[in-house]
Amino acid sequence: MSSKKAAGLPQFPSQFPSISPSALSALQSDYLAQATALWNESLKAGAAETKPLPDRRFANAAWSGNPASSFVAQMYLLNSKMLQRMAEQVEGDDKLKQRVKFGVQQWIDAASPSNYLALNPEAQALAVSTQGESLSKGLQQLWGDVQRGHVSQTDESAFEVGRNVATTEGSIVFENELFQLIEYKPLTKEVYERPLLMIPPCINKFYILDLQPDNSLIRYSVEQGHRTFVVSWRNPDASCKAWTWDDYIEKAAIRAIEVVREIGGTKTIDTLGFCVGGTILATALGVLASRGEHPAESVTLLTTLLDFSSNGILDIFIDEPAVQLREVTLGDKAPGGPELLKGQELATTFSFLRPNDLVWNYVVGNYLKGEAPPPFDLLYWNGDATNLPGPMYCWYLRHTYLQNELREPGKLIVCGEQLDLSKIKAPVYIYGSREDHIVPWDSAYRSTQVLSGKKRFVLGASGHIAGVINPPAKKKRSHWIGKAAALPADHQQWFDGAVEHPGSWWTDWSAWLASHAGAKKPAPKSPGNRTHKAIEPAPGRYVKQKA
Repeated sequence: MSSKKAAGLPQFPSQFPSISPSALSALQSDYLAQATALWNESLKAGAAETKPLPDRRFANAAWSGNPASSFVAQMYLLNSKMLQRMAEQVEGDDKLKQRVKFGVQQWIDAASPSNYLALNPEAQALAVSTQGESLSKGLQQLWGDVQRGHVSQTDESAFEVGRNVATTEGSIVFENELFQLIEYKPLTKEVYERPLLMIPPCINKFYILDLQPDNSLIRYSVEQGHRTFVVSWRNPDASCKAWTWDDYIEKAAIRAIEVVREIGGTKTIDTLGFCVGGTILATALGVLASRGEHPAESVTLLTTLLDFSSNGILDIFIDEPAVQLREVTLGDKAPGGPELLKGQELATTFSFLRPNDLVWNYVVGNYLKGEAPPPFDLLYWNGDATNLPGPMYCWYLRHTYLQNELREPGKLIVCGEQLDLSKIKAPVYIYGSREDHIVPWDSAYRSTQVLSGKKRFVLGASGHIAGVINPPAKKKRSHWIGKAAALPADHQQWFDGAVEHPGSWWTDWSAWLASHAGAKKPAPKSPGNRTHKAIEPAPGRYVKQKA
């Protein structure tokens, strides 16, 4: 089986998609005219220095100062533009067109002359000026990455979980085979009556919410007076490969809700889910609602999908053959039994959604120039991969991304219950990021039409991570809030009536959350309670497990 099939990448039909003869003829004529003009211009320029090229990969003077290199780069840019235009002219349905465009863009990015020593004058000049030292270091770093199994995006030796990332003080107050529950030490004399439970995505480590003290959403919530609990997922190993979606709901999300209620001594708690963690949280609350239980006083969903009608770039990876392939290689249908989806495969897939920034940039810097990547906590977290159990992952692919059944009342049976998310009664704060390529903001907005409780939708600037992790003190970016309480079905109609506000959305969320958190009371002097005592200091063992 090819590596492409094993990775579940989109498969193109045996006959390549066609372009109408008239469109192809027009593109060819335009290409020949531009290529001829470029050749003539290069002959006129001769040995004279050309103008800087409008692409950061060729911004160094070594490119514009060398007529041959400049011509190669300009031809590459022309060819890239023409291939993109050809991809736009492909005849077929939307998914086919998106797959063709994605595949063409992957080839374009990989084919850049900047990626190859023989064509990169900047790397060649550096090799000469350092007497080959840059190439020697590059080979050493290449060998190191081969041993690690991935392209290094940061100096991984500069960080240690619990030492300089994930440092907010707390204790593990509960654990089972799926997760550890962290309770954070209060930073205020009084705390709100209702505790707050955060459920992060299980496809990443929780400490994206606690990278550094000045950008930690966890620390911010503690500073606002919330008794804060966070699920820290176990990084599955071979002993966990048979875990199912139901296990993640019943034994993790629902169990975490129960424990937080027991420790807090409250009938209801405030809840927050981020990305897939939000999908898990909503599913758990839907299961509990079917049992007549409503433990959430409020629900916050950050860049979360409940309606999977359209999901941006990730749509191209999902169709019936791709899901079936996963089911027979990783899921319950696998001949040898369930397997793990390896974390590095997930990380590589997400990196190639933005290959110039997250792959080729480091190939050039690390290997051709011999420049060690600088320490960057976000990229350290990004490379700290997590595995997923095959059955859980396959269920998620089929019933959400492929068949979009989570939004349909009564369509799914989860943990023995008919699932109906509209039965969740709690008010909901729904956040989307305007430039999110993982959960497009219109997809996040569609949750407003799935849930029936009182809802507030807020749109933040930037992407999937930078939009969420945007502390008020930084005074960066902006967010949009609707003028009216109504949330129309059309996301654009909502946006047309929204008002942009400078700075972080955190302050708006904090005020909303405070209105559901209850009265203030003295902060607890110790973590947990008599039943759930502190097991070890935060961040705990589970988050330190490597894939």
